[in-house]
Amino acid sequence: MSYHQDESHHNVKHSTPILAMTIKTLGLASLGTGALVTIHHQYRKRHHAQAQLQDYVVGVKAQLQRLHHANTQAINSAQQTWLAAWQAADSNTNSKPHQSCQHSSNCQDSDSQSNRQSKQTAQASTVDIATNNAIHHTKAETVAWVSGVGDLSKGEFAVVGIADNAAKDILWQTPMPERVHDIVVQPVGIHKATTTINTATTATKLAVDTHQHVVVMGRRPSEHFWVLAVATGEVIYRIKAACQRHFYGHACFSLDGQTLYVTENDTVSLTGKIGVYAVNQQYKKIAEFATHGIGPHELLAHPDGETLVIANGGIKTEKASREELNLDSMQPSLVYLNRHDGRLLEQIYPEHNQMSVRHLSLHPDGLVAIGIQFQGERHLNVPLVLTHRRGEEAFTALSMPQGQWQQFHHYIASVAINAKTNLLCASSPIGGCAAVYDLQSGQMIQSAKLPDCAGVAVALTQDNQSQCQADTNTLQTQGFIVSDGQGNLTQFTVNSDFIEHGGKVANSNKVASDKQEQANNAVKPLHVTQVRHALAFDNHLQAVAYPALFYAAVTALTVNIEHNC
Repeated sequence: MSYHQDESHHNVKHSTPILAMTIKTLGLASLGTGALVTIHHQYRKRHHAQAQLQDYVVGVKAQLQRLHHANTQAINSAQQTWLAAWQAADSNTNSKPHQSCQHSSNCQDSDSQSNRQSKQTAQASTVDIATNNAIHHTKAETVAWVSGVGDLSKGEFAVVGIADNAAKDILWQTPMPERVHDIVVQPVGIHKATTTINTATTATKLAVDTHQHVVVMGRRPSEHFWVLAVATGEVIYRIKAACQRHFYGHACFSLDGQTLYVTENDTVSLTGKIGVYAVNQQYKKIAEFATHGIGPHELLAHPDGETLVIANGGIKTEKASREELNLDSMQPSLVYLNRHDGRLLEQIYPEHNQMSVRHLSLHPDGLVAIGIQFQGERHLNVPLVLTHRRGEEAFTALSMPQGQWQQFHHYIASVAINAKTNLLCASSPIGGCAAVYDLQSGQMIQSAKLPDCAGVAVALTQDNQSQCQADTNTLQTQGFIVSDGQGNLTQFTVNSDFIEHGGKVANSNKVASDKQEQANNAVKPLHVTQVRHALAFDNHLQAVAYPALFYAAVTALTVNIEHNC
């Protein structure tokens, strides 16, 4: 036997037990992993009936995609930085360095935010939450949307301002000490309304404090919310819940922007409350109302300016806990309250007591859209997107093709109404899809598969928009923006041909010879585009200019009604 043959034979003999050990180790590891997944899945099923084993596969894929995207962007950024430095050295020019943007916090009752060095990227911006880097651009940009972001694996969370440009760049990023839920945009123009009725001293102070704010709500059962400046993301106030109270993750401003209403839990009686906070008193709590239910979630200011619309989820939870205590006996409802004294005006109950009323959107004409999260048996097929107007005795359900509401896996995360096009968009992270409905017919007109999508906002653009005051005459509604946990911002742009043809999908400019050609010539209601960031967007997305547009639409409707009368 030659030397090489002997060596090969020797290696085979010694590799056999190693191979067997490797296979045994892999087998035991697989069994252990399978056992852990099974135990964890059973635990999830007890608390979330809609949980699936497929969720683990989707989660692994999402993490791998996010890591790949982050590495790609880091390499591209490094290449661009090196190239810029090489070109600068080669040309021996004295260009000005990019101005760093530092946020000095005057936050009350909170630690000061660390200064965040700004940087510029040529591609879609990324946020490094771990190093608290704020990303800015040298050119003037308008903050069009705000959202929470996070990395659950690291426990790192932030709020970001998103630009109104094709790349949807991140203009600022403010670290948060905990996971956030909704972000509420203050209607603009409050400083004009208040300075005209106050003394000169008070007016001067208001001019500083009342530039447009966004209120960042901690995820339930948080005991904090934060007030940030829209333009910079700077933290202005941190507000702590009163004794024996915690927040439910949502709030709304009055239409004049002077009062903030927050859904809260009484941790003793476990009943729902509305906390009333005065903006011009540094968000001091000045009153409290009962919600006439348990587990209030989202609330909105009705277009009449005098009424609050509240989603009582009906789910009882204790302090510092998200565990549901009353799924069998829960009583969700939609409630209308007088915003000044808390008087109950109307209360509507869904057809099934486990249809948790969670998220809302309002049309300027008063139509309320409701997103449902069903807590009952998985085999039941219940409507998940409803509408209601004051005075109606029951909810009206929107339609699904073949009634297949189960494709949403019993869970609607957000709803948003585009009043100009009379369309509504609903998202489902568990169902992995977003759908757009025609409010006039109640029919779904288009849907898209978007894994882990949650936030929905109206897509607005405005030329030369001021940071502190929106000119509603230049605002244009383009459709919807949907955010997801994989870093995507997906835009549904309404097809102008679709609107011009009265919502008909057939293209009347061509005569089709057969069904296939008809399908090819069809006008799709929405055009879908997408940009991606190396971060995970959290539950809700809000359009900064939308409150101004909403108020303008309400005013226009009021003027038209008075004129017709």
